[in-house]
Amino acid sequence: QVQLVESGGGLVQAGGSLRLSCAASGRTFSTYAIGWFRQAPGKEREFVAAISRSGGSTYSADSVKGRFTISRDNAKNTVYLQMNSLKPEDTAVYYCAADQTTAQHMRIMGPSVWGQGTQVTVSS
Repeated sequence: QVQLVESGGGLVQAGGSLRLSCAASGRTFSTYAIGWFRQAPGKEREFVAAISRSGGSTYSADSVKGRFTISRDNAKNTVYLQMNSLKPEDTAVYYCAADQTTAQHMRIMGPSVWGQGTQVTVSS
């Protein structure tokens, strides 16, 4: 199965932007739907966004629609999460995730593979 490594997290002021990257190992990357989840201190992990294996379909949580965009480059085995207009409530550890079913299935049932996470902190 794939292994996932996130990068791009950091500290940003409210209203700023960050782009997270998720690099995957293995030759089967294009057979996985990829998603982003996040977990804030004291809260449960929640779905953020997901993208289908081809990149033709994307899904986003209502809380990030219009601000976050997920995309993938199968030639580079990489998925991106462009985060704009960041808010303090976006502060969390962001996890890249993968599943060989569908993006919708992963959104509801959870993924089979997790990355180690990257911290995003938005200051007010």
